[in-house]
Amino acid sequence: MTATPSRPGAPKAGAIVLARHGEPVLSRKIKLNAAGYRDFWARYEVGGIRADRPPPDALRAAVEGGGTLVCSTRLRAIESAAMLTNGRDVPRHEVLIEAPLPPPPLPGWVRLSPSTWGFLARVCWWYLGHHEGQETRAQAEARAEQAADLVVEAAGSGDVVVLAHGFFNHLIGRALKRRGWRLSMSEGYKYWSMRRFERV
Repeated sequence: MTATPSRPGAPKAGAIVLARHGEPVLSRKIKLNAAGYRDFWARYEVGGIRADRPPPDALRAAVEGGGTLVCSTRLRAIESAAMLTNGRDVPRHEVLIEAPLPPPPLPGWVRLSPSTWGFLARVCWWYLGHHEGQETRAQAEARAEQAADLVVEAAGSGDVVVLAHGFFNHLIGRALKRRGWRLSMSEGYKYWSMRRFERV
């Protein structure tokens, strides 16, 4: 996707903020084998967030000042959106869900933390094509292009905050850059973090 220059006299697009959801309830302070991590990820995908870890003021301000808030259809994103809007209904889009994390088939005696499994799974999925019949890298990148189209269209009428997931937000950000959007602020990819894109 090549960048499309703005037309002279066209209204300036709003900013796009890609935000990550809050901290999940599911604890990462455990050691698991590959099968255990597969079950952990399945429970992570349907779980919610910790109520005692509220969003930071900066993100609240971005949501209150933004024209549009959208979130993924995963519970952790839905609950995060509700926490930021005092329960207001927020449009949900399945195109924003996280890319899969199938663990590599290491021996059962190998026990690692969920964070380490997640890193290994992402590397194997990204570079080695390990997907266990789930969404592939190419399919996820194509979905990120669709997500970028969605949020760019919404930004035509003002700022947009996208409440979704760490790695998939990264893929959306790559797609936005290909469309001529510039990363103007980044808090990284931690829980509740924001990355702000503006039209060049």
